[in-house]
Amino acid sequence: MKILIVEDEQNMRLGLKDNLEFEGYEVDIAEDGESGLKKILENKHNLVLLDVMLPKFSGFDICKKARENGIKTPIILLTAKGEEVDKVVGLELGADDYITKPFSLRELLARVKAVLRRSDNTSTDDVVKIGKLEVHFTSYNAFENGVQVQMSHKEYELLKFLWQNKNKNVSRDDLLKNVWGQDVFTTTRTIDNFIVKLRQKIETDPNNPKIIITVHGIGYKLISLI
Repeated sequence: MKILIVEDEQNMRLGLKDNLEFEGYEVDIAEDGESGLKKILENKHNLVLLDVMLPKFSGFDICKKARENGIKTPIILLTAKGEEVDKVVGLELGADDYITKPFSLRELLARVKAVLRRSDNTSTDDVVKIGKLEVHFTSYNAFENGVQVQMSHKEYELLKFLWQNKNKNVSRDDLLKNVWGQDVFTTTRTIDNFIVKLRQKIETDPNNPKIIITVHGIGYKLISLI
């Protein structure tokens, strides 16, 4: 497993590198946003640890550009910020997890292992029809009548989990644990906002959903006849 660390603080960067290598990971490093983005676009990694406050490009900018360029590599954001709005922004831009400094090595390693474990789940069908969309889960593409529909990385992950559990009630807690990660600071409102976005792309009438329905007091259910 190869992990890229994009971090401008030398002590933090080298400390993470040493500890991850001790755990058996191969580690690549970048010292600023520009070189970090270049490495993400030009090399293959299994995971990126990405600081938010970086010279040249912020972690948010890098995350957005990576997803726009079709990079599906899991990303964990590292930041000293703790406000909910910053965390929500990072997740909506396609980050897979979010950890606030200062953090313990044990917590970081747990997050790394959890994200890598989720990214290795390949049990979902590659191409499926969900409502108006033809969804390609492996390549993270979606089409409506042959025209590509723009979806965020997290929208794909949410839809993927609902599809894996189609015709079953899925609680908001299950979605938090399996899509955002159990320890990620987010709220049920964030989940509801993502469901609204998915319905706008999948449903014929988003205000009267027939594919992703609300199960009151529990969460959601994706209805499929397949």
